[in-house]
Amino acid sequence: MSNFTPEFLDEIRRRVSIADVVGRTVRLKERARGDFWGLSPFTKEKTPSFHVLEDKGFYKCFSTQNSGDVFTFLIEVEGMSFPEAVEQLAAEAGLEMPQDTPEDRERQQKRKTLADVNEAAAKFFEKMLRMPEGRGALEYLKKRGLDDATIRTWRLGFAPDARGALKSALSRDGISEDLLIEAGLLRVPEGRDPYDWFRGRVMFPIQDRRGGVIGFGGRILGDGEPKYLNSPETPLFQKRYALYGLHMAASPARKAGRMIVCEGYMDVIGLALAGYDNAVAPLGTALTEDQLKDLWRVVREPVMCFDGDEAGQRAAFRAAERALPIMQAGQALRFAILPKGEDPDSLVRTQGRQAFEELLQGALPLSEMIWREITQGRMPNTPEDRADVQQKLDQRARDISDATFRRHFSDYFSRKLWGERGQQPQGRGGSDRFTPRKGFGKVKIEGAVMADARSETRSITPADVLRERILLTTLINHPEIFDEIEERLGMLEFSAAELDNLRQRVLNTFARHESLDSEGLRNHLSEEGFRAEIGMLLSKNVYMHARFARPDSDVKEALEGWIDTWQRLTAKEHDGELRQAEAALGEDTTELTFGRVKALKVN
Repeated sequence: MSNFTPEFLDEIRRRVSIADVVGRTVRLKERARGDFWGLSPFTKEKTPSFHVLEDKGFYKCFSTQNSGDVFTFLIEVEGMSFPEAVEQLAAEAGLEMPQDTPEDRERQQKRKTLADVNEAAAKFFEKMLRMPEGRGALEYLKKRGLDDATIRTWRLGFAPDARGALKSALSRDGISEDLLIEAGLLRVPEGRDPYDWFRGRVMFPIQDRRGGVIGFGGRILGDGEPKYLNSPETPLFQKRYALYGLHMAASPARKAGRMIVCEGYMDVIGLALAGYDNAVAPLGTALTEDQLKDLWRVVREPVMCFDGDEAGQRAAFRAAERALPIMQAGQALRFAILPKGEDPDSLVRTQGRQAFEELLQGALPLSEMIWREITQGRMPNTPEDRADVQQKLDQRARDISDATFRRHFSDYFSRKLWGERGQQPQGRGGSDRFTPRKGFGKVKIEGAVMADARSETRSITPADVLRERILLTTLINHPEIFDEIEERLGMLEFSAAELDNLRQRVLNTFARHESLDSEGLRNHLSEEGFRAEIGMLLSKNVYMHARFARPDSDVKEALEGWIDTWQRLTAKEHDGELRQAEAALGEDTTELTFGRVKALKVN
């Protein structure tokens, strides 16, 4: 069919969104994260039967039974040849077309052969786990709470503690030493015969999205270093792309709207045993940009759940740093902070699913992780400290490529620093709680007590309260606009406590259930105790002032009306904050206050 290597085609699939390509021809509607439907391009129909799954890079037309990937779509719908489709998509992905050489064809065939070698090795390790020499490994897995079904599902095995056990077994099957070396299964010492890469270890096959074995991870039994050992880089296995468990977790994660990212193989398996079949793990290294992009293809907001020790916290901070330059509006990360000394597997085994669920519900947003890293957990309480923090935050902001995200990132931290200006810490040094200045109310935002400067910058009028109701009513009747307005809604704080509680519950609900329609959202909020508030909102009193908020209005009209209402609601607050900041600049000419005025004028 082609002379293009699988590596090259996979790289195109990773870089190009199938939903974007299909969306040029078919009008798609996202029903869940990465789950799109539209009218078939192959036949005339009134009911959508054309299904696109972003994370799998796959489409299926149920009216004609046509199916395929992004290349197949261009061939079947646009009438392109396969080389033409590859050339167009490679250009979109920013890749140069490879030269067709005999060496390329040889590499392609060898890659297929290496997949067969890895599969043979996986079967050998599985067999050894059930042999007498694998008894210790099997006992270890049983003590960790794994039953036979789980061991089979994850294809766990054992590498005997011998220099040539795998080499001898596979050579009897006709697999050459050279292939074993290229597959990363043999180590080649200088001046000595090659020997098995994995010895005396519990074996965890690492699989690609299709379930094919591309490499292995091994945990040593007893003492020894390294505790965990991965396959070396091979034509099949590159650690920066691979995520352990993704072939099992992608579909459940997309349905749940949540992906859990932990540190180790046993964390993934342990969470699956506890009912969390949406967990993955990087392979002993910090989360890479490529892995983050793969996660975002499945869910909007993956949850990082690293160990509670210092190494785990460093891994969380590195993930936050790496996410900033590549994150775009509509993408997010959250961080579940484990108790010290715990990992996800130990926590869910000793304290149960409820404790782990509470941990996930309290996960911190990316912005808070960046704040904690830069401030080291201590609130800057002098102009010098705040200027230093502002400078570091500005540097992080310059790393952000997406303009919308960069603007909101800068504004959020400017508000955070400005709002806390003049406060004094309570109790011992390092406390993250502060006594607000006189005249400020207290409002709890993402777990931190912060000063509410709105009382000095905005007077609440009946019109403002009505606008707050209109915003919530419009969103409840038209939840499909949420992705467009989420950031604006998240930055608000409503004047009425019951409405603000409902606003926060709506945000939390969409974070967990992205595919809810209007009826599902109303039912969920009613079950959460907001039945009376919903009855007040979905009323003639609101509809008579905002036709676009009605359930029968057009989605585009609803979105435009929502944004216009938001702008009217926030205009006075913005003007008041700008006047306050300019007045402060006359008394305090530090970089902090100047940056605050500049940020407000940009907005």
